[in-house]
Amino acid sequence: MARKPPLKTSAGSAAGTTRASAVYEQLRSDITHGILEPGSKLRVEAISKRYAVGASPLREALSRLSAEGLVDRTDQRGFSVSALKWDELPTLANTRAQLESLALRESIASRDTEWEHELVLLVHQLSRTPRSLAEDQYVPNPEWESLHRDFHRVLLARCPSRWLRSFCDQLADEAYRFRQVAAGQSFSSRNVHAEHVAIFEAAIGGKADEAVTRLVQHYTRTAALVANEAREGGHTA
Repeated sequence: MARKPPLKTSAGSAAGTTRASAVYEQLRSDITHGILEPGSKLRVEAISKRYAVGASPLREALSRLSAEGLVDRTDQRGFSVSALKWDELPTLANTRAQLESLALRESIASRDTEWEHELVLLVHQLSRTPRSLAEDQYVPNPEWESLHRDFHRVLLARCPSRWLRSFCDQLADEAYRFRQVAAGQSFSSRNVHAEHVAIFEAAIGGKADEAVTRLVQHYTRTAALVANEAREGGHTA
């Protein structure tokens, strides 16, 4: 594995906590983006060198990720990236749709001008950013992926329950892991931006029922495509 740049930390008594938080964020990002593959071992010595961080903050970060379900920990075998359980994908998609439907309704009920302006800007930026870096094959565009995640997060941002927003974030991360592993050519035949616009217009118009319906349809299509691509790619049993 290529070595990462040393993690930046601030001076003072909180330096250890800062280092643990920094490596936690980098590990979390690398796991959700598929850079650290599902099932791969996370040996403390090797990971310490990769991220240029000590064993103590690294173990703290790995423990946090284990609590979130992104890392598995066993007494005899240490840490590893949690494997993707493809038979759980329909349940994941259904649970995500249910929780985000509730969060979206509450967010729409508490909508304000600033929230609407954030969504307008994100939709505009998504319209100008290609999803793939290549035209003849799917090469994920990190800029599009970041905007896409921000769009879905902002949709729920006015939901008053931080616990609900946190649960939605965790499910979104897990869904993203499945999507990255199974990514294929089908993205080119689907107008994802039109789906985003439909959700956006219903949300800022205060049409909660329509916004929720559009959101659920959006996730249902994605889950079906991911499952199909996974079968074709031999990722499922």
